[in-house]
Amino acid sequence: MPIVVTANPKGGAGKSTMTLVLAQVLAQKGATVTVIDADPNHPIVDWRKGSSASSVRVVADRSRETILDTIETEARQSAFVVVDLEGTADLLTSRAIAQADLVLIPFSASSLDAAQAHRAVKLIRDEERTLRRRVPFRLVFTRTKVAVQPQLQRLITKDIADAGLPLLRSQLHERQPYVRIFDEATSLYEMEQSESAQKAILDAERLVAEIIENIKTLNEGVENAA
Repeated sequence: MPIVVTANPKGGAGKSTMTLVLAQVLAQKGATVTVIDADPNHPIVDWRKGSSASSVRVVADRSRETILDTIETEARQSAFVVVDLEGTADLLTSRAIAQADLVLIPFSASSLDAAQAHRAVKLIRDEERTLRRRVPFRLVFTRTKVAVQPQLQRLITKDIADAGLPLLRSQLHERQPYVRIFDEATSLYEMEQSESAQKAILDAERLVAEIIENIKTLNEGVENAA
């Protein structure tokens, strides 16, 4: 079963938001989903304490001694396991990344976030050297402007392309419903379906579809190589 890990050393990059949105969309489509909340602040654990009827299962684990067991146990029970990491270079992070079918690196269109995203890529590259195999990853823009792409974002996109790093086409734009799912402990599908909520769902489903397509393509590549 696919194991997706989200990581970024910088707080506020949209990592936990992307994790929860991904899980909610997958659950809405009928998949069984477990989120392993390994963020020290446990934002998704706090979300699960609310009254949302979403079927997303949430487990907290910040222990490097148990994280592998937790991932393996949840992968036997759920079609998708999504691990929300803090992103720092520690043994827990390394062990989670080593289990990933895909690592997502969310970041906003700022120079600071872009630099931290490159740190996350470096962490993955170091892990690849230890494992002696590739660890698939994708960069993802979050909290981007809806109407106009700022010049800085265009420059960052060009730098990413020039560096040969994989960037997803889909983005999570800066929309209020992504904040509300935490503030109100709800899901995108449970809140009043205003125009804003519908656009947030459309963005989210587009992103999740691209993530799933990438996982399928990567799995096919592994099978062909075998």
